[in-house]
Amino acid sequence: MKLLRLAPENTKFPFMRFRRVSYPFSALMSLIAVALFIFKGMNFGIDFAGGTVIELRAKSGAAEVGTLRTIGEGLNLGDIEVQAFGNPADATLRFGLQPGGDVAQQAAVERVRDAVGDYYNLRRVEVVGPRVSNELVQSGTLGVVLSIIAVLTYLWFRFEWQFAVGAVIATMHDLLLTVGFFSITQLEFNTTSIAAILTIVGYSLNETVVVLDRIRENMRKYKKLATAQMVDMSINAVLPRTIMTATTVMLALFALVAFGGQVIRSFSLAMIWGIFVATYSSIFICSPMLIYLGLRNEDADKAAQKHEAERKPETAVADEESVAETPAATPSSPPKDGERKPPAQARKSSARRAKSRPA
Repeated sequence: MKLLRLAPENTKFPFMRFRRVSYPFSALMSLIAVALFIFKGMNFGIDFAGGTVIELRAKSGAAEVGTLRTIGEGLNLGDIEVQAFGNPADATLRFGLQPGGDVAQQAAVERVRDAVGDYYNLRRVEVVGPRVSNELVQSGTLGVVLSIIAVLTYLWFRFEWQFAVGAVIATMHDLLLTVGFFSITQLEFNTTSIAAILTIVGYSLNETVVVLDRIRENMRKYKKLATAQMVDMSINAVLPRTIMTATTVMLALFALVAFGGQVIRSFSLAMIWGIFVATYSSIFICSPMLIYLGLRNEDADKAAQKHEAERKPETAVADEESVAETPAATPSSPPKDGERKPPAQARKSSARRAKSRPA
């Protein structure tokens, strides 16, 4: 029975040939992500921005999002967001913090209850104050920073320092592009999104360590091979495993997007983007960085290969000359009686006897 293979085993794709394209492309994408975060911002959820989220269920069996939005705008509660949620009968209504503190916020909830109570049941009311949201922002940021420091420390002790720097640059690249993804899609950024970012960091680290470990193994095995060729060989060796892992994780995430509901939709979509970016960065960001950081002196490798190539013709010529110049024959002891002479010696003896005979 043949095993399923999503990629051939003995691939020889020249990944490092594209490093002069991948770096400018990734730098441009990172700058776009930073610009989107600064100028467009992110759709912070109730966990970070503060405010109130009310989950409603229609008594008639079908929620009218447009009607709910019209009712909410008439209550003068500021920006109102109404979205379909879960099944067709469910919807969420969200509004920001009201001036006046908790008393004003509770009064706003009662106004919404009075306005839609005849047609909808209020299943859940969640209120988050600004102090709690600020603490969540600080905690989430601290968690991401500490995870990056832990990655740097781990790789610094496990591999050479070039490996650690390359892995951290690739991880930062993944985080920037994930933030840009949230900004351009305006998916709600909440506590599950922080979990998605930390999961992406872990997956990116896993992919990076697999590639780096194979590179370190081939460094010891092929000491005279050029660095770019050695990195290409290492990536091609782990390519079937990388494709298989990414495919299986993607299948699970697509199932979560289709059947997981609205609660984890932002988490699932962010993870799909993160898996793609992490696989890309481990091949086209982290691995070429080893060449630029001087993991091995590629010029010295090329010089050694050139010197070795020049030595081979000289060695071949010397061998031919040594074969052509055979040493002089050493005198051999005469054969004993009854012992048969070699054919060459017998011919020489008979020639000498023929010369010594009288005419």
